[in-house]
Amino acid sequence: MPAASLLPLFGSAAGPGALGGPAGGGAGGGGRKAAGPGAFRLTEKFVLLLVFSAFITLCFGAIFFLPDSSKLLSGVFFHSAALQPPPPPPGGQPRAPPQPGGGPVAGAAAAAAAGGAGSLERIRADHERALREAKETLQKLPEEIRRDIRQDKEKLLQDARGRKEAGAPGLPQRLFRQPVGAVGQEPADPAVRQRRAKIKEMMKHAWDNYKRYAWGLNELKPISKQGHSSNLFGNIQGATIVDALDTLYIMEMKEEFKEAKEWVEKNLDFNVNAEISVFEVNIRFVGGLLSAYYLSGEEVFRKKAVELGEKLLPAFNTPTGIPWALLNIKSGIGRNWPWASGGSSILAEFGTLHLEFVHLSHLSGNPVFAEKVMNIRKVLNRLDKPEGLYPNYLNPSSGQWGQHHVSIGGLGDSFYEYLLKAWLMSDKTDEEGKKMYYDAVQAIETHLIRKSSGGLTYIAEWKGGLLEHKMGHLTCFAGGMFALGADGAPNDKMGHHIELGAEIARTCHESYDRTSMKLGPEAFRFDGGVEAIATRQNEKYYILRPEVIETYMYMWRLTHDPKYRQWGWEAVEALEKHCRVDGGYSGIRDVYNNHESHDDVQQSFFLSETLKYLYLLFSEDDLLPFEHWIFNTEAHPLPVLHKDDGNKEENQK
Repeated sequence: MPAASLLPLFGSAAGPGALGGPAGGGAGGGGRKAAGPGAFRLTEKFVLLLVFSAFITLCFGAIFFLPDSSKLLSGVFFHSAALQPPPPPPGGQPRAPPQPGGGPVAGAAAAAAAGGAGSLERIRADHERALREAKETLQKLPEEIRRDIRQDKEKLLQDARGRKEAGAPGLPQRLFRQPVGAVGQEPADPAVRQRRAKIKEMMKHAWDNYKRYAWGLNELKPISKQGHSSNLFGNIQGATIVDALDTLYIMEMKEEFKEAKEWVEKNLDFNVNAEISVFEVNIRFVGGLLSAYYLSGEEVFRKKAVELGEKLLPAFNTPTGIPWALLNIKSGIGRNWPWASGGSSILAEFGTLHLEFVHLSHLSGNPVFAEKVMNIRKVLNRLDKPEGLYPNYLNPSSGQWGQHHVSIGGLGDSFYEYLLKAWLMSDKTDEEGKKMYYDAVQAIETHLIRKSSGGLTYIAEWKGGLLEHKMGHLTCFAGGMFALGADGAPNDKMGHHIELGAEIARTCHESYDRTSMKLGPEAFRFDGGVEAIATRQNEKYYILRPEVIETYMYMWRLTHDPKYRQWGWEAVEALEKHCRVDGGYSGIRDVYNNHESHDDVQQSFFLSETLKYLYLLFSEDDLLPFEHWIFNTEAHPLPVLHKDDGNKEENQK
């Protein structure tokens, strides 16, 4: 192409007369307009833009692809910060003033040059150091290399953990003062003292074997002498450790408590991708951690309890706020048991969160926990109750009852317990909880409580208006509940509620006494000419349950009738004779059989509830006194939140 043809691409430097200006044709004639920028054709403009873009890309690409280019660019282009006077050093001493002899531009240029040179020096030093490290690594033995890798990984994990803790909002500081009755006096009676010592020895046998054969796992298989894990906890481990913390503490098993605390500190991990039972994890893990904190003041228990509570909050993400039964604590996805009345939530599960969640708000300063459980009450109070009773199933999407099955045993039991204990735990200020409890007890008395022809009082189950004359072992807790609630009973019914508790205790004792092993079945019936006896094979097992002994403990504390201690000791003798094995304690498949058939599971609640209630039964009343403590449904003691409590936390950020 002739040179003249290229010139229009870049414009004319010779002025308007050159190359065919308006004064004449010339070399660029042929009717073409003047070759100024405004006269470019579309194609020429495009080529110009392309060449210009390539030039800019080449220049800036060269800069960006230089080593440590970001630092060079910051020195060359973003030098405005260098023009600002530097801040004074620590200690208030002024820095040296800038030296004269150069304006801002000169200073910036000098800074850029110095920065570029410094960056190249750093690159060279980094390369040399990397070469030295590579040579040293090649000279090491494989074992040394693996050790170094492990150490580097551990350091990274520690750094990450430290950054997470530093970045996460901490819990409010709290001045810990141990509540009244965390420790008690020795029993004055030598015989009682000896029996209590025996119960402590039982705890040591159960704990030592768990430690020997299943340490860190959820539960123990005492016959097989290995760990046992229930799917109720997903991949969370250590259920027995957390469940037993407070029992170890009140029994003054100090070394065992210390090793349990160390395990919690180092190994209790809730960052698992697994589906858990919200109810079971709440009563055992959250309840156990809260209790351990209130007894010992060890901050790790408070932190772990709040951490776990936060992970349970997505369970409430339903249209009504009634929580799901099952939750994947990593994804936050929840669902209900497939067998539960068309995908319903279960009364005893969503109704047994109140005590723990109120305490989580109390210890964390975050009201969301208490708000979630108070919303459950709002939903329930909007609903009509058939005959004043609460069915066991509630749909979390529609907010309507499922099938009308009412039970004070399984599926319903601890809902009623928590209504009463919420009122007591509030220092009797929770009037809503109180009213709900006593209204429910009135309906239960009217529609469910019956007396057998032999004079035994029992609590039947209600199914769509028809009674099933069956009472479960779980229902036997109600004797203690009725007696505990007697003090606030309306219309001077205090004595009546105490008597009702005593009658339920007697019936449940009969269910034990009428078996071959003197241990109670899972359920017993009052029909077909039988009373307080299991008639079906799938109801004859005993899995170390605590409810009967729980009622004995409450009745002893509230009446001091010696028969309750005697009945409790009978249970101790039966446990030692039929459930104790070399590797711990095991449940029984048939309590009516003369020969033991063990189920090979030492339940975590045996250490948390059964042995704790036995120990308290043979202790003085100053150990965990009722005016200062309530027990969650897993027997974890939680302090009453007194109105004038000087032990309220001091929120210091």
